[in-house]
Amino acid sequence: MTSVSNPRIPTIDLGPWLEGDPEARGAIARTVDEALRTAGFLLVTGHGVDPVLRARIREVARAFFTLPPDVKQPYAVKVGGRGWLGPGAEANGYSEGTETPPDLKESLSFATHEPFDDPVINAEWYAPNVYPAEVPELRELCEEYLARMAELEKELLSLLGYALGLEPDFFSRHMDHPTYGFNINWYPGTEVVGEPAPGQFRIGPHTDFGTVTILDRQVGKGGLQVYTDPADGGVGWEDAPYDPDAFTINIGDLMARWTGDRWRSGRHRVLPPPADAPAEELMSLVYFGECTPGTLVESVPAPVGRVAYAPVDSHVYLREKLDSISVG
Repeated sequence: MTSVSNPRIPTIDLGPWLEGDPEARGAIARTVDEALRTAGFLLVTGHGVDPVLRARIREVARAFFTLPPDVKQPYAVKVGGRGWLGPGAEANGYSEGTETPPDLKESLSFATHEPFDDPVINAEWYAPNVYPAEVPELRELCEEYLARMAELEKELLSLLGYALGLEPDFFSRHMDHPTYGFNINWYPGTEVVGEPAPGQFRIGPHTDFGTVTILDRQVGKGGLQVYTDPADGGVGWEDAPYDPDAFTINIGDLMARWTGDRWRSGRHRVLPPPADAPAEELMSLVYFGECTPGTLVESVPAPVGRVAYAPVDSHVYLREKLDSISVG
């Protein structure tokens, strides 16, 4: 069963960080730095996001996911679009070069709700979010949630800058108009998805692509696993720790690159429906932090960074990653 604690993935209470006591902030920063060097994951409490809001989003989203496929089909999109990612649309293992079967999930996918002034950027990264007419309550709930995620992301990025000994706005100043992504992932049981094929997961092994991911998840036997490298004292795959009050935070490929590989992009997967609980159903709310388009990402130099990567445009990099996981 999923553990409630893990020495490689600590729980951080944001309360002392937000209150500004220098000693407490320093201790939190050291803990964050160490955790992101090993697993690339944290749990965060003290964030102030209402659990009732999170529960209501799940309730309303489930009402959509359990509709007949022909009712959902008009909302179907490919990876990177706004709408419904149906069965077979995505295979996250592709991003590692692994030819895995499609992921055993469905998603409602959203992104930035504000258009860009630059018409080229706008054409690639902005479109109106699509809220299914069958669940009219979802829009207001998601918009409230996304506002809270934007606030939390900026605070986390300030903490990350501080943890590296940099200016607190070193990362957060690139968040004036981020693209961001938000998925509501539904993981039904085998009565919906069928028996898993060999090597098939609810989400295949991968790392996320952007800056930080903020995950509100549910615990289950077919749930989240995190990989730590045995060559560096890790244990391979293990169940991620769980706290119902906490968000699970991991950094993505762009942030790892930005820190010159001081921090690890958190490798993870979501197990298939378990054989001894085939009807298990889980739902995750996943906020993918990104930057303002055009942000130039240059690796933090030594001694903080370890590898000096060539500078990249954050969104050219991101588009390549998104294209890599689309099935078909």
